[in-house]
Amino acid sequence: MSLDGYIAEKDGGFDWIVMDPGIDFTAFLADFDALIMGRGTFEIAEGGGPGFEGMKTYVVSTTLRAEEHPDVTIVSERVEEFVADLKAQPGKDVWLFGGGVLFRSLLEAGLVDRVEVGVIPILLGDGIPLLPGLDRTARLQLHSVEDFPSGIVLMKYDLESQG
Repeated sequence: MSLDGYIAEKDGGFDWIVMDPGIDFTAFLADFDALIMGRGTFEIAEGGGPGFEGMKTYVVSTTLRAEEHPDVTIVSERVEEFVADLKAQPGKDVWLFGGGVLFRSLLEAGLVDRVEVGVIPILLGDGIPLLPGLDRTARLQLHSVEDFPSGIVLMKYDLESQG
């Protein structure tokens, strides 16, 4: 996200997102065997990305048709229940890849364990926020921080128990 909290420009533009060669994306993806994303992120990432091969992909959408996207599983209803069941299955972690609205709904449902955000040193002033309209406070505990030569700072936080 940008330093001022946006994951894209108002029109969805994201050409300001830089890839730092110091970030080992392959190693990052090795911790996951499934990824879930919203329709908007899927439409940008369709065709995959390096390291997505072999990962089970779930797309949350009420408008995409499963027969038109045979390489992914379309989740169109009872999303929170689906994600809870997915998390309960044996295997590696599930990665929520992009999508502020989906992130918010899963966070509010108590289905997010860790938040990992790469902050890119740019101020957009306006755009699509990382987390639009959260209904409650979510307290976080710092897990780790890494900084890279490009100025990107990767912050990882665990959700504190809401007990």
